[in-house]
Amino acid sequence: MKELNQFERYLVHEFVEDYQDGLLSRRDMVARVVRITGGVATTATMLTTLGVAPLTASAQSATPPPAPTPTGPRSPDSVAADDSRVEAGDITFPGPDGSTLLAYQAMAAGGATPMADGAAGLPVVLICHENRGLTDHIRDVARRWAAAGYLACAVDLLSPEGGTAAVADPADIPAILTDGDVGRHVASFQAAAAYYADQPGADTNRLGMTDYCFGGGITWRCATQMPELKAAAPYYGPPPPLEEVPNITAAVLGVYSDDPNDFANEGLQELIAALEEADITSDIKIYPNTQHAFHNDISPRWNEEQAQAAWADTLAWFNQYVIEAS
Repeated sequence: MKELNQFERYLVHEFVEDYQDGLLSRRDMVARVVRITGGVATTATMLTTLGVAPLTASAQSATPPPAPTPTGPRSPDSVAADDSRVEAGDITFPGPDGSTLLAYQAMAAGGATPMADGAAGLPVVLICHENRGLTDHIRDVARRWAAAGYLACAVDLLSPEGGTAAVADPADIPAILTDGDVGRHVASFQAAAAYYADQPGADTNRLGMTDYCFGGGITWRCATQMPELKAAAPYYGPPPPLEEVPNITAAVLGVYSDDPNDFANEGLQELIAALEEADITSDIKIYPNTQHAFHNDISPRWNEEQAQAAWADTLAWFNQYVIEAS
């Protein structure tokens, strides 16, 4: 039986929860889990352990179709691709070992110039996408940061495969992202920070990072390995190895749901204790009446009130620890 790494286990639990909440069909849930485990027998064993009963004819007929997924952004914070306040588009930059990384960059219109206040340029925020890859929703999030005065870079972690759009079956993406050493994703964000350190109009002395779901775990890992980060805001992601928590120098705002079935909350109390013991500037906020991915406004789990509260809290956190602390 394949031994799953932390991120693979995290996604298996997420897919099961999506199925149990009616957001994934049983067929799609099983297909995604098989891609991660690598085998039908292993998948069957794991699903049984997680409370998913073996499929019978009666169970199959009783399984409802998944809930419809919203087709477009609903958040009042959304920033359209043609919004005159921002300049945005796809870029490439050097990655680890001579590779090329793809990303979506957004900044305030006319913002790539030295700042009138004497700053070297715009503060930079790195964005890690969910397990779906670099989607239109993540591009929207990057533009929201641009409208807030940042130079935002959403790195496509599927760059080695030619980018998210080049993956023929989107159901393959979670397995691609979590297979092997996820340290390669940290290296991609380290490369992004190095790239912007040489770009006019970008001030990497004011550098932050944020993310969602799977990306939350990557931001936690980056926080333990990127001392150049001034602030980080992981949204409901799996925790880093606790022994690496003392390496964190960024001020960390953790955004989590209060759903007891949200697997992102596993180990959260131990993480909080480790942050406190290491005297890391941090605030782990639990948002009421929320579920996993409550910030995503193209998800049925979107909670408008709490998503806006988390966004406001994140902006305030970055203003304090990225802008004012520089």
